[in-house]
Amino acid sequence: MEFDIANFNDALGKNCVIILACKCSIHYSGRAESFLSDGDRLIIIKSDKTLLVHQHVGSNPINYMKEGTGFSLVLEDGRLVLHCRNIPVKEYMDIIISKVHSFQQLQMEDSEKIRLVGSERDMSDMIYRQPELIEPGFRPLSREEHTKYGFIDVFGYDKRNNLVIVECKRYSADFKAVEQLQRYMTKIKQLKGVDNVRGIVAAPEISANALQMLKDFGLEYRSISPPKFLERFNRDQKKLGEY
Repeated sequence: MEFDIANFNDALGKNCVIILACKCSIHYSGRAESFLSDGDRLIIIKSDKTLLVHQHVGSNPINYMKEGTGFSLVLEDGRLVLHCRNIPVKEYMDIIISKVHSFQQLQMEDSEKIRLVGSERDMSDMIYRQPELIEPGFRPLSREEHTKYGFIDVFGYDKRNNLVIVECKRYSADFKAVEQLQRYMTKIKQLKGVDNVRGIVAAPEISANALQMLKDFGLEYRSISPPKFLERFNRDQKKLGEY
């Protein structure tokens, strides 16, 4: 493929998104020292001058350069060389291109932010609005109560006026969730000067070992799933062939 160096550098100057499929080798110096011998790669340069190098498999880049990188494509000893320099973070990359498969430049606009739902914050909000999910008579007082060890997801009282700490996990709860809840309880007992504090882990599921640890600590578990406002289908919904 005949390649126009001036056209490539012009696209860089216009802050285009550049997609270059090529056969290349890569020398990198910065976070570590690395060399990648010749292979077919997909090189993406974004408008903020972030660079990603992808191989033909996998979701993660094999190498990258952070935003604000400077680029220059030149011809050296009959070979195309893309010099990439990010001086503030002391990162350097030279991409030696032996064959260009395709080149595309795009003017792109996207100011939208991803909407994340079903988070642990959403779980705590749901429990705050529907305290009966924990148990009848539960009275939540606050969300994200600050302690020395972090933020308690839901803090309140049960119907016998015992303090209750709820630790929310959007996926399966493990040892870390139990240990974190235990640390919160120890701190709250010290701060409030009381012993009657209950701890509850709220999660869709919990590992067998974590559940045993929970019981050993005298803590409790509630099977609660986070709200999924954007879910396109219900995993429990019957398929056509199941009717």
